[in-house]
Amino acid sequence: MISILAAIFVFGLLVMVHELGHFVTAKMTNMRVDEFAIGFGPKLWGYQSGETKYSIRAIPLGGFNRIAGMDMDEDEADAGERAYYNRPVWARMIVILAGSFMNFVLPLVIFFFIFMYSGIGTPSDEPVIGDVVAGHPAAEAGLMAGDRIVSINGNTVTEWKQLSELLSNGEGKVFKVVYEREGASHETRVIPQFEESQQKVVIGIISGVNVHQPTVAEAAAASAEKTAGIMKSMVNGLLSLVTGKADTAELSGPLGVAQMAGEVARVGIVPLFNFAAFLSLNLGIINLLPVPALDGGHFVTLCLEAVRGKPLQKETMYKVQLTGVVLLLSLMVFATVNDIMR
Repeated sequence: MISILAAIFVFGLLVMVHELGHFVTAKMTNMRVDEFAIGFGPKLWGYQSGETKYSIRAIPLGGFNRIAGMDMDEDEADAGERAYYNRPVWARMIVILAGSFMNFVLPLVIFFFIFMYSGIGTPSDEPVIGDVVAGHPAAEAGLMAGDRIVSINGNTVTEWKQLSELLSNGEGKVFKVVYEREGASHETRVIPQFEESQQKVVIGIISGVNVHQPTVAEAAAASAEKTAGIMKSMVNGLLSLVTGKADTAELSGPLGVAQMAGEVARVGIVPLFNFAAFLSLNLGIINLLPVPALDGGHFVTLCLEAVRGKPLQKETMYKVQLTGVVLLLSLMVFATVNDIMR
């Protein structure tokens, strides 16, 4: 039940923000919006205000704006001057890009409030263990969070960075570790192991964190820095997938995301919002890919229209969009199979 509720919350938040971007800019550029909906399928709730219907649908895995004239099967003449395809190219570009833009804004807001609420943490220089990774040498040796490392093989340790220096070439070797716990001195032995994911020798310990309450400016700067860092990592990850350097078995679909949302929700509300911010950035970047049926694909066709001075033929657009839908459905099926296999 927690996984279901967490997934509904996360998907609903991301879709609402994304579609809100399209909705607001469509209204600002004088397009007629016939419906603003969160979710797909049967209508659970709805009301009408002015020319626009607002609704919540049964399947919380998406959403849509029904903008007059945007459906290729709709008669543009009936849609009127405020129809999507009757508006200037620049206006349509703004509307198309606004969804992803809002997905980039949401994490900035989420991270800002998290930093203001929880503070900003920076790694401590002291040789005090902040956490121990289960199943790693440190855990097997009995080391625990809060232990202060005093020495390794007789070498006095006063800073955290000394730990990696002393253990860097110690794969498979036995190290005598002296540490303090609750004022008492203890001794144990650890055998470092090589960690493939980090490409270095580790024993499975994480440094402590110093937390301070930031000013508004500091929280805003930290939010922007964290958002930019995550976006950079995501872009690199996509490039790795395209070049074949990353394993496609790691791809997750809606089932996998729902399961992860449930696991994160059990930890707390702050981790859940962190997870939502991460997914929002992912959604924003994916939607900008130049793939038909995604916002990025729509933007490319608008660029072509701006260069040619006229839109693509409806038949061509239909074939392009159909190709994109087939590609996206195939990818979703593949990711869902991965979820089931895991």
